[in-house]
Amino acid sequence: MRRAPAGEHAGCVTWYRAAGRAPLSESVAKPGRPNGTDRVPDELALVLAQAAVGAIEAVGGYAGGIYLRTRMPGLLRLGVLAGLPGRLFRPWWRMHVNRPFPVAEAHRSGQAVHLADAEEAMRRFPQLMAGLPFPFGSLYAPVVSGREKFGVLAVLRPATPGHPVSHADRLRMHNAATKLATALAALADEGDAVAWEGEPVCVQLPAVTTPPVRVGRFDWDLRTGAVNADDELCAILGTDPADFDGTIDALAALLASEDMYGLWTVARQAAESGRPASRRMRLRGPDGRPHLLELSARAQSPDGGAGHRLTGFLVDLGTGPIVAEATDRLPSGVFSLDRLARITYVNHSAEVLLGQPRSELAGRVLWEVLPWFGHPAYEDHYRAALLSRDPIHFMARRAPKDWLSVSLYPGHDGLTVTVAPSDQPAYAPGSVVLPGAVLGSPADRAAALYRPVALAIALTEAVTARQVSAVVTEELLPAFGGRQLAIYLLNERHLYLAWETGFPKGFLDRFDGVALDARLPGVETLTTGRPMFFESMERLSDAYPGIPMDANVGARAFLPLIASGRPVGSCILGFDQPRGFSPEERTVLTALAGLIAQALQRAQRYDTEAAVARGLQAALLPHRLPVLDQVETVARYLPGTQGMEVGGDWYDVVETDRGLALVIGDVQGHGVSAAATMGQLRSAVRAFALSGHDPQEVMSGTNRLLIDLDPGQFASCCYVDLDPVTGAAQAVRAGHPQPLLRHADGRTEVLDLRGGVVLGVDMAASYPITELRLAQGDVLALFTDGLVEQPGIDIDLGIERLRASLAEVGPSSLAGTADRLMNEARQATDRPDDIALLLAARWAVSRTGTMP
Repeated sequence: MRRAPAGEHAGCVTWYRAAGRAPLSESVAKPGRPNGTDRVPDELALVLAQAAVGAIEAVGGYAGGIYLRTRMPGLLRLGVLAGLPGRLFRPWWRMHVNRPFPVAEAHRSGQAVHLADAEEAMRRFPQLMAGLPFPFGSLYAPVVSGREKFGVLAVLRPATPGHPVSHADRLRMHNAATKLATALAALADEGDAVAWEGEPVCVQLPAVTTPPVRVGRFDWDLRTGAVNADDELCAILGTDPADFDGTIDALAALLASEDMYGLWTVARQAAESGRPASRRMRLRGPDGRPHLLELSARAQSPDGGAGHRLTGFLVDLGTGPIVAEATDRLPSGVFSLDRLARITYVNHSAEVLLGQPRSELAGRVLWEVLPWFGHPAYEDHYRAALLSRDPIHFMARRAPKDWLSVSLYPGHDGLTVTVAPSDQPAYAPGSVVLPGAVLGSPADRAAALYRPVALAIALTEAVTARQVSAVVTEELLPAFGGRQLAIYLLNERHLYLAWETGFPKGFLDRFDGVALDARLPGVETLTTGRPMFFESMERLSDAYPGIPMDANVGARAFLPLIASGRPVGSCILGFDQPRGFSPEERTVLTALAGLIAQALQRAQRYDTEAAVARGLQAALLPHRLPVLDQVETVARYLPGTQGMEVGGDWYDVVETDRGLALVIGDVQGHGVSAAATMGQLRSAVRAFALSGHDPQEVMSGTNRLLIDLDPGQFASCCYVDLDPVTGAAQAVRAGHPQPLLRHADGRTEVLDLRGGVVLGVDMAASYPITELRLAQGDVLALFTDGLVEQPGIDIDLGIERLRASLAEVGPSSLAGTADRLMNEARQATDRPDDIALLLAARWAVSRTGTMP
């Protein structure tokens, strides 16, 4: 068992295959466990690692991973990442199932996704290629066991332009995912939580290009020339043991002549030394590969003379010694990385250029031992090299005036890196290279565009000002290595802080609400329309003496947010270290500021219109519910978060001559049309109920009315006619989710009400009545599908989760119970549908209002 190293690869497993042996695994970090502790491999992580490695090998991939479900509905996390360093792919650690990415699509639909090349990926999933604009193919298979969705298996492999993914590879992926699902289901049956909440486990893939190390042994009698060789020696020298006649002549026939003379010389030197001696030399095998020969001689022979018997070991070292010797003679620095970015070899020139000895570099993660190599501006280059087969070239700055020309040459097992001294680039001193801006493979040029493209695509999906600000934080800051962001919005000639991240708490409060005549860079960039760049806080202080400073000494960029000639606000980017801004960076940042301004202007319109829309929604719902001694009712409504349109959910409680009518419904679609239809249906149900009709007549009449209105919409509805005194109830259902009933003893069940089709479809539809009874202390829960339905999750699982929550409520008021049931939905930042909940509890006349 090994100790997990600290830093980037703490908590990662190295998975490899020793030559000729079964797979070996080392310790796997369990999510949430502290780093640096000896531990037994976590079974879940081990199962995922085996599945990922097996799938990658089966379809000829070079990397892959497994996304697993989490405790948060609709969110997947990357549990295992094989063949790639975790740090470089941090933006893809989390995946919401409603996002337009192939992982989400596979999980949501339950169907595999196969992308042969970048062209197909760009056509079907442009956001994937905006973030990873490199030529690679990828395969995604949902991991499903029955109705249980665990996650998604993904494999990256070389692109095959013009050739779709073969049926055989599709089947291999399917089989790998099925096998994994079976294993995960077994873990779940044993009581293990099959979910992932921590960082991904990184997995080193087996090497496919390294030949096995073999060792052969022989004894050589110098007087007789007899040689006793084992089978491994014969295999190394390329001969069958049966064909080897046991003489030195037979051995010599297998070696080059120059090696044979060298062998005789070394043998005599060892034998004539008169003491125990060992000598080494290099031999060339029949296939041209180098072998290491070690000869050992006894001090003397049994008759007292010089030793005449030698023992030899021949080691097949592969090509390693030749490569090491050859690269040490080169003037350029050469080093190699495995696929987890650990340094595996360094030549002498690289030691000098990198300023570290081999002993300090070998085995370490590149950006941990050489932090300047880990600048965010270089991350795209590493990603490009690891995902494509094209060489990547860029400039890296080791010190303020010390630049290196860097080239990355990818292979299946890692990268070969060359470094050489270079002159300082021609752009502004201190600038950091914009990804892909220097030199120029196709992958470099694509990487230069992808952040702006990714930001532009993401901004089109952002609706509110907070969503726009979050997108800027996630896309703009990483692209330029920024650590701080502030967005101010203009309102009545004052700038108000709308979003901040990375600044000391409370530092920006003093600038909140500043007038447009204040002499501050955030104000003047907007009033002049010119972006302002400062390479350090010292430069900023020189330009604006007395301006308040935080502890950060890094650079600042102030960008005007102007849309269609109208001022919207200003954006501030902060950096940890002093740096310059190249002409390319200034141009891109200025253009991106315009996109941000347009998105914020659109978001401001949305915020205004959404407020009006929600006011309309509130007006269409009951302002208060009837108050009775025997029955208490509580309702909750929660609008959706996606889009500004009004939802179609409604609820109502109507006192009638028959008792108390409990109603809940959901009009298909959103918008003013759905709201209008909802208002008409609520009025119709109320009118039929007050006219003394039974539940079946109320539902049938409402159905016919909706068809006559012909709004092009349908609706679901559940109607319960309750006698408050006896608890007797009659219920009908039109395509609506089944209600829940919690008994006084806490036992909670999903009712089985007979039902008809949704309203507005069939004029002749019937809605049969189901009889039931509410005892004292029972609670009836009616709800719309928004409370239980989530993308990628079966609605029955959502209903079961709600049933369990209602059963676990414990002593509580009915209002407290409603709040608890709505709490999880209320906390969700991404809610595609509105939600209505109606609870009805039957008490004794002297009730306390508290659930047992």
